[in-house]
Amino acid sequence: MTEPAILEAIGIAKHYPVKKGLVISRQVGAVKAVDGVSFALRRGETLALVGESGCGKSTTARLVMRLIEPSSGDVLFKGENVTKVGGAKLRALRRHLQIVFQDPYASLNPRLTVADAIAEPMAVHGIGDSKSRRERVQELLRLTGLRSFHADRYPHEFSGGQRQRIGIARALSVEPEVVVCDEPVSALDVSIQAQVVNLLGDLQQRLGLSYLFIAHDLAVVKHVADRVAVMYLGRIVEVASKHELFSNPRHPYTRALLAAIPRPDPSRRGSVTPLGGDLPSPLAVPPGCRFHTRCPLAQAKCKEIDPPLREIAPGHTAACHFAEDLPRFDAEAEGGIAPVAQRRLAAYATALAARTAAVAPAAA
Repeated sequence: MTEPAILEAIGIAKHYPVKKGLVISRQVGAVKAVDGVSFALRRGETLALVGESGCGKSTTARLVMRLIEPSSGDVLFKGENVTKVGGAKLRALRRHLQIVFQDPYASLNPRLTVADAIAEPMAVHGIGDSKSRRERVQELLRLTGLRSFHADRYPHEFSGGQRQRIGIARALSVEPEVVVCDEPVSALDVSIQAQVVNLLGDLQQRLGLSYLFIAHDLAVVKHVADRVAVMYLGRIVEVASKHELFSNPRHPYTRALLAAIPRPDPSRRGSVTPLGGDLPSPLAVPPGCRFHTRCPLAQAKCKEIDPPLREIAPGHTAACHFAEDLPRFDAEAEGGIAPVAQRRLAAYATALAARTAAVAPAAA
């Protein structure tokens, strides 16, 4: 029997109204930053949420934490609806849901010492007295690879990697069960990224944490994730286990992301065709499939009907009309889309168009 999800998002959305007029303003549209996202995070699991910049990943993270109010949808923590509570009840729930931000310097108060920054969440939630909090600060510093004398220093006295460790220590100070990691290593040097990623993995095993890991670097995702959810223009378009997603992606957008991973082999340099076009504006979402304006396999059906997120194989869902028909693409074996794979994809697109035309009504 599958263990119930510790954290679940059900159709969450965030629409920002666009108004026009100086004296009498009226709404003329809405920016659909997040538009009906659903996922489940199991206990002890790392679910990675990936996609291009602007697709709504960080907004989703803040909706889950209820740092911003959703336009619609629900967030459940252990079956309790986070979006329907307030006051002391919401504060109590937030103790179990903590976040590590992308920029470790901007997320720390420059006027607080490290000890004060880590102890502040404990004071807000009424955990312990000043002595026990000080002891807890020292314990967290050791746990995150810092020294005891760092407690009396200020954020500007640390490197980026050290500041991110402080941010992690602060998130762990109230003993959360779920930690949202909003691109926690993207602002760090590559060598430091590995250290912080390994630290997060060690802490997860030691403390039994569940991670919602927001990222755009698929190399990092491959190292840390158990499952991966791919997001495009405010919606999730594919969800699968890490192994299944990298070995057999079923959505063209996922394949484009995997093909764009830089390869160290010079012989394959220049063999990858980048994804064409720009990400459409969330103010004017294309009709039908949101990806059809950039998809090499788009057909007339894609421009009219929005494909639902459906199960293609056990534990593997994708929002594509032709997900079952796509030729197999192993990102690791092919090292990105090499010229031969490009020709294969182009040949399939031609065959798909011919088959669609053949079954169309004669009047068309």
